[in-house]
Amino acid sequence: MDRERCIDAGMCVLTAPGAFDQDTEDGRAALLDRTAEPGAVREAVRPCPPGAITIVDQSLT
Repeated sequence: MDRERCIDAGMCVLTAPGAFDQDTEDGRAALLDRTAEPGAVREAVRPCPPGAITIVDQSLT
């Protein structure tokens, strides 16, 4: 999650509330759980207007 690219749209929070929340101070999205259900996180990537969410395959590291 690139918080600098986030534009406070909140689509990730609506799509995957167990993984993302909006910061009460600046309105930007914040990743809550790096181990959240992968399918939900993948669904949050598509509606993110600025493309601030990137999925990294941990099995490759």
